[in-house]
Amino acid sequence: MSIERNHLLSVFNGLLQPERFKDYGPNGLQVEGKSEIRRIVSGVTASRALIEAAIDAKADAIFVHHGLFWKGMDGRITGWLKERIRLLMAHDINLFAYHLPLDAHSELGNNAQLGVKLGVQGQAAFGEQNLGWLADVDFANATALNEHVQAVLGRKATLVSGDVQKPVRKLAWCTGGAQGFFESAIAAGADAYITGEISEPQMHLAREMGVSFIAAGHHATERYGAPAVVAHVARECGLEHQFIEIENPA
Repeated sequence: MSIERNHLLSVFNGLLQPERFKDYGPNGLQVEGKSEIRRIVSGVTASRALIEAAIDAKADAIFVHHGLFWKGMDGRITGWLKERIRLLMAHDINLFAYHLPLDAHSELGNNAQLGVKLGVQGQAAFGEQNLGWLADVDFANATALNEHVQAVLGRKATLVSGDVQKPVRKLAWCTGGAQGFFESAIAAGADAYITGEISEPQMHLAREMGVSFIAAGHHATERYGAPAVVAHVARECGLEHQFIEIENPA
């Protein structure tokens, strides 16, 4: 089976509702390719490696969390950006990208899917545009939580805490580069906060406030939403779908 490009775009938009969000780049169709889509690849970032893998997979479309265009770019299509666009256009591949709408979806989004992977049930509750999630949990301490996170994600995570032995009863998280939500998580009553990255100020806040901070990897925390969304849509529309993992330690 196949689906017309604009029909697929309307399906994605209806599911993810990008009009609800003030975002850092355009959501939806970023590069137009062939009009009929049968095979779609999902991934985290529209990197050259992902595009080349999608070409090898004979994909008609790519769906990602991190697209090609962001606010503040100077607008020139040169260097790495030119090469990625050239590959997409040479092979007539559509590029769909959804940033905050993909983080936020209540069942298929990055935050919801990370919760599923961690075995916790939460809901959107704090932070910018209410993107941060909260859940009641029962971990003996931050060390036990960190070990659980590392086991689930299959990678080392950075734990900073003023009291690693404090029980974790309320967990907050927001995938990717949401270290700036830490103070909102503290205000929401979290005992621990998980995100992808840590910046210099969060180390001090964690130590001073007694709330643990776990930086588990930007890519590692955001690799579940895109395949969940596309798998759901592919089942509904009769499309072939493949998630392609491009390894990234960041």
